[in-house]
Amino acid sequence: MPLEIERKFLLANDTWRDHVVGYDLMRQGYLAGDKSCSVRIRIHGEVGFLNIKSATLGITRHEFEYPVPVTEAREMLALFCRDRCLEKLRHFVPIGAHTWEIDVFEGSNQGLVVAEIELSSIDEEFERPPWLGADVSNDPRYYNVCLIDAPYLSWPDDTHR
Repeated sequence: MPLEIERKFLLANDTWRDHVVGYDLMRQGYLAGDKSCSVRIRIHGEVGFLNIKSATLGITRHEFEYPVPVTEAREMLALFCRDRCLEKLRHFVPIGAHTWEIDVFEGSNQGLVVAEIELSSIDEEFERPPWLGADVSNDPRYYNVCLIDAPYLSWPDDTHR
C-alpha cells in the first residue's frame, strides 16, 4: 500500500528563494472528503492526477495517485469542484539529499507559505536549512484539504505566524 511520509514547516525568512531550481503552478480541487479520506483532482504543470489520501493526523498517510489527461482534470475541476479549489505556486529547492517543495498559496490562502519534505522513513534524517521555521506537520489547519473550508485569510490575526 503506497505510503506518504511528509513533514511540513513554516518559513523563518525568504532566503530560500535564492536556491529555487524550478516551479509549477498547481490547482487542485476536492471531489469528496470525510474523516477517512480525501479525494482530489490536481493539475501540476500540464499533468493531471487523481489522488486519494487517508485523513490521518501526522506525517504518515496512505496515498494513491493516478495520472489523468489534463483536459479531463480541468473538466473535473470545473464540473465537480468549483469553489472547493486552491491554487499555489510550488517551488523546488534542493538541499542535501532532498528537494524541498515550497508552496506559496494564492487566492483565499494568500500569504501562506509552507515548506514540505518527503521522506522514505519516519526517522529519516534531513538537512534543516536556515530558512526553516516551525514544524506544523501535526497541525491540521495547514493540510490542503482543511484550507479549502478554513482558508488562511479567514484565520484570526493572532493565529498567523
